[in-house]
Amino acid sequence: MHALRLYDELSAARTRFLRIDELCRRAAEKGFLPSKDQLEAEARLPLREKKGLEKEQGRFLAEILANPVAGTHLCHAMLLPRPDSLSRLPEYEKKGELHLGGVTLKRHGKASVLTMSNPRYLNAEDESTLDGMEIAVDLALLDPKTEVCVLRGGAVTHAKYAGKRIFGAGINLTHLYEGKIRYLWYLIRDLGFVNKFYRGLASADSSPEISSTEKLWIAAVEGFAIGGHCQVLLTMDYTIAAADAYLTLPARKEGIVPGAANLRLPRFVGDRLARQAILAERRFECDSVEGRMICDEVVSPATMDQALAATLEKLTSSGVVSAAANRRAFRAGAEPLDTFRRYMAIYAREQADCHLSPALITNLEKNWKKR
Repeated sequence: MHALRLYDELSAARTRFLRIDELCRRAAEKGFLPSKDQLEAEARLPLREKKGLEKEQGRFLAEILANPVAGTHLCHAMLLPRPDSLSRLPEYEKKGELHLGGVTLKRHGKASVLTMSNPRYLNAEDESTLDGMEIAVDLALLDPKTEVCVLRGGAVTHAKYAGKRIFGAGINLTHLYEGKIRYLWYLIRDLGFVNKFYRGLASADSSPEISSTEKLWIAAVEGFAIGGHCQVLLTMDYTIAAADAYLTLPARKEGIVPGAANLRLPRFVGDRLARQAILAERRFECDSVEGRMICDEVVSPATMDQALAATLEKLTSSGVVSAAANRRAFRAGAEPLDTFRRYMAIYAREQADCHLSPALITNLEKNWKKR
């Protein structure tokens, strides 16, 4: 109840939208959460030495998200375009290309292509990619010249895959182990750009269930989509995969909850296969029966560019005027915002415990550091 009263106060009885990081900052200023100085000191520590201060943020956000009114308002806030996205929009409209942190956004004809780029770490996600990804998603959705959006991994520099395109390796385990990824990163990511892939952009004066700025998203998967990058595919409208690519969700092995995959993956492959993937590390080859439940089209790696161009031509040649309406109709049955809100209430609490658990350190040292 303290959390809900504080949310009402900080949001001016839900007439003001606050993003999660801003909400937690203001709650800290009220003495309700760890202070900025405490969190900055904690951030300098490797994961093993952290004191667990961020668990308080998890409990706070879980209480808000568990409430139908406050939780829906917070989800709405995270679906709005970021102010810095709006400030960059004129530049993108004019140039048709922007280089942001961890991502490049470039307009090709009627499509905006978002290329993920963290080459040293196999395009893994971390704090350096978080803001850039969300700004790029906002801009692709806001750009009036863009009809369809594409998500693709860039070429990497890792010795084993040097010069090859890789969709992505999930969370940056090096940074996670070194304590460089904060707890709020998970919530900002999944309530932010990942949910914007799935729901589009909201407007301040209407429910996201009724009014949203949406476009079709096409994913081009090359190499592999591990962890968070596999999660993202569950929000796409159409996925093209190279025949030699594969998908995995190794979150249990790492010791964390795989975003909203527990909510979304069963819709694609069924409950049993979803449990095998999340709890028992089952790998899905894209060119397999199970892989094709997630991937709409599987092509030769050498023909990915042609397949992507053909799909874009097919989707844009007759216009995409009904895309947003059809996406909303699919969501009404599959995942209403209230279902997502209730899931995220559990996720907020459980991920805080997982992120700061000694078991996570043990798992990282056993399954990642040694390797």
